[in-house]
Amino acid sequence: MHGHSAIRFVDSHTEGEPTRVILEGGPDIGSGPVKGQLARLRDEADEFRRTVINEPRGWDAVVGALLCAPSDATCAAGVIFFNNTGYLGMCGHGAIGVAVTLHYLGRCELGVQRLETPVGVIEVDLLTPHEVSINNVASYRHRASVSVDVDGLGTVTGDVAWGGNWFFLVDSSPAPLDIEAVDELVAAAGCVRAALRRSGVTGADGAEIDHIEFFGPPRSADADSRNFVLCPGGAYDRSPCGTGTSAKLACLAADGKLRPGETWIQESMIGSRFQASYRPSDGDQIFPKITGRGYVCSEGKLIQQAADPFKHGIGSKPS
Repeated sequence: MHGHSAIRFVDSHTEGEPTRVILEGGPDIGSGPVKGQLARLRDEADEFRRTVINEPRGWDAVVGALLCAPSDATCAAGVIFFNNTGYLGMCGHGAIGVAVTLHYLGRCELGVQRLETPVGVIEVDLLTPHEVSINNVASYRHRASVSVDVDGLGTVTGDVAWGGNWFFLVDSSPAPLDIEAVDELVAAAGCVRAALRRSGVTGADGAEIDHIEFFGPPRSADADSRNFVLCPGGAYDRSPCGTGTSAKLACLAADGKLRPGETWIQESMIGSRFQASYRPSDGDQIFPKITGRGYVCSEGKLIQQAADPFKHGIGSKPS
């Protein structure tokens, strides 16, 4: 092998947001429930995550998806999602990316497939080779109309909600939802996140709120809303954000602004969109359904040469 190892991957994007599916070359993390496989990856082989995601092989917006053996025999695959700061329980755009990638590789048919994630089994419905609906985990609003004092912005009011990740949802954006204003939006959302931490505002059981979501009017006549989402690692979501849209639906449902089965079209910063609806669950929870498009854009091998000081990525300990 000429003193190097290779990691085989397929890259796709879901409404603009990248997913890197790892097919071969990952570490041995055993078998059993995917939640346990994630724990072993995090505790024993985290340099693999850094290699795949960090420069010079990756970049801050990409989400990795390691395919692994499911413990649930009804699942087409197990999948562990990760980004530039750590691991994700669930990733909406990533699940769509995994589904279109598996179909591209001839590993699954059109129709309903099940994926085992660390937070449970989700269903993905391949409507076409590019259009996928996901039935997400139960979502809910945790707290309504929470006000925090934010540096440079004054008082900001939003809702705390769970859609597979924790979100703080602010109805009026502090800056125009344009690509030209993205640096301003990232900075503002970072200040909001810091203010939540400082004020002790959390999700359930003290969980950190690591996603900030701003809303504004849509640009398309048939869309309902446009959003900006700051992801945990400091990048903004190019897609309308699957877990963020799920959190939004939970808030709309709690306020009586969207009925079960009604369609909500969420537009992203780049004008891409998800179609979303929900069905009621127990108590205040809902089951969101998110539909979006994914496209494969590259495949290849990531090379790690033995002498490369950045074979585990920049920002990791040089070996």
